[in-house]
Amino acid sequence: MNAATLVTGGAGFLGSHLCDRLIADGHEVLCVDNFYTGSKDNIRHLLGHNRFELIRHDVWLPLYVEVDRIYNLACPASPIHYQNNPIATTKTAVLGAINMLGLARRRRARILQASTSEVYGDPQIHPQPESYWGHSNPIGARACYDEGKRCAETLFFDYHRQAGVDIRVIRIFNTYGPRMHPNDGRVVSNFIGQALRGEPITLYGDGLQTRSFCYVDDLIEGLVRMMNQGIEIGPVNIGNPNEITIRDLAETVLRLTDSKSELVFRPLPQDDPTQRQPNIDKAKAALDWQPKVGLEDGLKETIAYFKKIFRSE
Repeated sequence: MNAATLVTGGAGFLGSHLCDRLIADGHEVLCVDNFYTGSKDNIRHLLGHNRFELIRHDVWLPLYVEVDRIYNLACPASPIHYQNNPIATTKTAVLGAINMLGLARRRRARILQASTSEVYGDPQIHPQPESYWGHSNPIGARACYDEGKRCAETLFFDYHRQAGVDIRVIRIFNTYGPRMHPNDGRVVSNFIGQALRGEPITLYGDGLQTRSFCYVDDLIEGLVRMMNQGIEIGPVNIGNPNEITIRDLAETVLRLTDSKSELVFRPLPQDDPTQRQPNIDKAKAALDWQPKVGLEDGLKETIAYFKKIFRSE
């Protein structure tokens, strides 16, 4: 039997895929979620499994359980969701980190923090290495998430230095795949949903800002490798370095869905980064990890999932 493992945010997009992987690897999995953005549908197939347990709980409240490893993924991650209740977002990021680090300290458990490329803000260095401190607005509309995650990283390293907690910190770049929330406001889910419904494809600014998209299976592999190795504590970027403009992404989705939707342009939101691309040299060296799934292959899987969701609606 492998370790008893806690996954906070375990019913979310990434968390549910991680639960699947951990169950497949033989772990006992305790999934914790408050279902603000997560869904029971994402983990319904696991509810009867004898090594899976679900607890409805807010991580900003203390949790007393017996586990050996902790993946701290709990936090709304799309702008629509985290800006809807920014105070709750900050509490989840900061108090959630404090509570999970306290649990890890009591249990002498290894704990992994799912941080984000948003800690780099609107970067002035491209691509972004882990040594870059970022360029972010601490009082802007996105700060509840960006600064919440930055503070969480601070807490992780202070608990490590002061209390000897066994930490791992990764910075997740744009990730997509099945189980994305159809209305999360992220560009991949937006474009696929609009294309399948025959609605106009909404681009912000001139559409020439860039992102790098990592398929969920590759991302989960990176998380697991980071947790399982015993040398590198992080932070380590996990993402796909293949950069694409938002307009090119939209045109790719239109082609793959055979949609006749038109492109429409709207003003760029405040503090929206113009470039986002990970430097993954550290992940390659420390984890022997790099993404394997190409964008078109991953988009096809994601489109098939969205078609299934829309049919059920």
